[in-house]
Amino acid sequence: MRRIAFINEKGGTCKTTLAVNTAAWLARERGLKVLLVDLDTQGHSGKSLGLDVRTLPRNVFHLLTDPAVRLEDVIQPSAIEGLSVLPAYKEMADFPLVVAQDERRAYRLAERLEPAEAAGFDVIVFDAPPSMGITTRNILVAATEVVVPVALTYFALDGCAEVADTVRQVAETEGRPGLRITKVVPTLYRRTALATAILERLKAYFPESLAATPLGYNVKVDEAQSHGKTIWEYAPSSTGAQMLAAIATEIFDGAPAKASKRGKKAPRVA
Repeated sequence: MRRIAFINEKGGTCKTTLAVNTAAWLARERGLKVLLVDLDTQGHSGKSLGLDVRTLPRNVFHLLTDPAVRLEDVIQPSAIEGLSVLPAYKEMADFPLVVAQDERRAYRLAERLEPAEAAGFDVIVFDAPPSMGITTRNILVAATEVVVPVALTYFALDGCAEVADTVRQVAETEGRPGLRITKVVPTLYRRTALATAILERLKAYFPESLAATPLGYNVKVDEAQSHGKTIWEYAPSSTGAQMLAAIATEIFDGAPAKASKRGKKAPRVA
């Protein structure tokens, strides 16, 4: 079972946008049974799928801190066949304090998700909080691969370097030798000299894992989220949908998708 974590210590990198729409694409286009696990206090993954996360009696925090809560007690269905979500909300802010004295605190998430494979899930997608604390460490222990969304701003490489160092450290100290960054996705792309310069630096730093398709700004993606829908439900023929489909293909298959004969091509990095 592949377990794909979307991680960056910085906020505003389109991490949730990529996690939600990649999970939806895997369910819709590949027919996989996908579990989207939100671990951010804002609960945006659940909100992006139309859930009112404020009113749910249980969320991922309760699963991680209460042994009596089972995985099936917390999982919520989505409107997309094959896609379920493990929602989060502001209670997750207390997670580091609750587990502070537990020597195995970094393994809470991995252990509580063990029934997922028996439940028939093919893929787990993690939406991480914008920090490199104990919650993100739990995600890295539970994950098999890491995707790093990088906003093309001046300090972009700082966050990337931090994630890369943390992934290496967790792989070594937590017995996860196969854990690695499999894809770095440039986001908030605009055709500017600064964005081009940052892309060149990213290509030099991540020559094998930089996504060929950057995620540029597209209003349909924002509109879809405001309606509690994925881009595939809201505007499946939009440029935003084309970009997200190309990125999801790269993430899952490890190579860019072949260019479609219909519609506009997404902008390319290489």
